[in-house]
Amino acid sequence: MDASSSPSGFHMADVRRKRATERRAVAVGELRAGPVGYAALVNRALPKGDAMAMAEVAGLQGAKNAAQLMPLCHPLSLEYVDVRCMPVPERHAIRVYCETSLTAKTGVEMEALAGASAALLTLYDLTKPVEPALSIEAVRLLFKEGGKKGLWVHPDGLSDDERAHYRPKADPRLDGEAIAVITLSDRASAGVYEDRSGALMAETLEGMGARVQRRLLPDGIDAFAAALREEAAHGTPLVLCTGGTGFGPRDLAPEALAQVATREVPGLAELFRNASSEHTPLAWLSRARCALVGDGTLVVLLPGSPKAVAQGLDILGPLLPHALAMMRGAPHA
Repeated sequence: MDASSSPSGFHMADVRRKRATERRAVAVGELRAGPVGYAALVNRALPKGDAMAMAEVAGLQGAKNAAQLMPLCHPLSLEYVDVRCMPVPERHAIRVYCETSLTAKTGVEMEALAGASAALLTLYDLTKPVEPALSIEAVRLLFKEGGKKGLWVHPDGLSDDERAHYRPKADPRLDGEAIAVITLSDRASAGVYEDRSGALMAETLEGMGARVQRRLLPDGIDAFAAALREEAAHGTPLVLCTGGTGFGPRDLAPEALAQVATREVPGLAELFRNASSEHTPLAWLSRARCALVGDGTLVVLLPGSPKAVAQGLDILGPLLPHALAMMRGAPHA
């Protein structure tokens, strides 16, 4: 049921057309226990037993049952949960971390927050017989990673110890790389409509730190093949193209690339088709192709729609820095 058909307006987010990716989240919070409660906690001397050990178990249960507590939360099959209770003597506090991860179409931040909250409530429950003046504070998402938006870190940041322990994965970067973006379209090159796909591709690559030059060419073989030869001669390491991969009589980008390619790179194109098929079965009709031109230019052909460009860069973007490093002789792993 969506918002338009539900009288209340409530609805779960529709993730049916999203692609499953690796996702991870870490939540944190603190129980302020005061001198008496803190001493009983760290000395494992509470009347009900070892609160920190029980809190770690409760955190696991809380993370696994997030969808039971929050009605619009997607039920997820978590692949990993880790709960840590860390004493902070200077504040007479116990700092709780909950890490969750899985491969899915939606994120796991609510599961991490549910786990941290369950652990904190358990600490509260077991400590209140010796110290009723307790407080649970600063429960928040520390960071999350994966999905289309990549790494997000709370504005308060991470401490050096937190960063060293969890090692959040930085988004892929192409800092300083000279990249050519080529749009193939008879109508866009004739000024019939704006080249939105090339603009989106350039914007995304610039966001990854690349230096981008755009070219707009008509469909067909000759002009595109000549452009690829020029880019290889100039030493451009990466050429990303949009358009010309369909079934139309002028959609001849793969044929143009075949004229100048020195080595095929079939895996990237197959990855694009396979991963894109999670968005739409029409992805299997794409003639996307990848190859090396000369010894140092990687060419990637993507479809012509802005949506396909966004999906293609989301899928292939994390691999591009390593692909360029391999091309330059770096180790494969």
